[in-house]
Amino acid sequence: MDKIEHSLLAGMPVQAFSLKLARTAIRMHHTPSWKINKVNPDHDLVICLSGTAKYDIIGEEILLEPGMAMLIPAYQRFRGKYAGSGEVVTGVAQHFSLELFGRGDVISKMDLNRCVRLSNWDVLEPLVRHFRNTPQGTATTLAAHHQFMVLLLAYLDDALIGWRMQSNQQQDQDQLSLQIMLTASRLAADPVGAGGLTEALAAVPYNADYFRRAFRDRIGMTPQKYRELKRMEFAVNRLGVGLSVKEVAAELGYSDPYFFSRMFKQYIGASPSRYRWAGSSPIDADEIS
Repeated sequence: MDKIEHSLLAGMPVQAFSLKLARTAIRMHHTPSWKINKVNPDHDLVICLSGTAKYDIIGEEILLEPGMAMLIPAYQRFRGKYAGSGEVVTGVAQHFSLELFGRGDVISKMDLNRCVRLSNWDVLEPLVRHFRNTPQGTATTLAAHHQFMVLLLAYLDDALIGWRMQSNQQQDQDQLSLQIMLTASRLAADPVGAGGLTEALAAVPYNADYFRRAFRDRIGMTPQKYRELKRMEFAVNRLGVGLSVKEVAAELGYSDPYFFSRMFKQYIGASPSRYRWAGSSPIDADEIS
């Protein structure tokens, strides 16, 4: 599975996903007498901060240690017990659901490693502690949604093995949504490649016109316009690190910097030279407005 598909959720437009937290976060604090045996109606992401716990999920035994994240899918019975040597098991557990374009469960479409050691744990650990320790009322908050989405994406990036495709894709709207997500992610991941749009659409098992209409309905723009938006967002980043307008235009394959400047303003809302002035260093004398 290539890196594009491992990072696809992070590159998708925010309106594509509907994250629901079924309840406030569970602050784990398990002593040697702790045991659990239950089934949850929602997915459950568990992240360990200290101690060691042993889980059994439909026959699969898992040893959960600090820096590890584990997904317990909805309606799967799990058993857990203390497995440490005196240290209290602490961490956080969050019940959630994640839908794509308001229809269909994203998690059920993924083949995932159930438990992974988070690769960016040195960065994520403070966020996990903050997420766990922030006082919560009876309802989940907007800040909690944002924080949990960061943690969920980190788990999915490390855990994703592949995608579950079905044979009846032409009739299955959930599979169509999944193909749109994959295509949008590939377009976002390769803004410079000359054949990015052609190659992404060629990989789709749908009639081209039908797929473009469905893509526009869900994303809000055609695949071509979406790719151009991602190219301009790439240009924003390149201008922000100090490249000139002409250099960024050349990177993106524009032979005419003035045309690139017009496209940039159309999608970003400001000229590239003004953006560069606001974001980094003074404009070179030969910059394009």
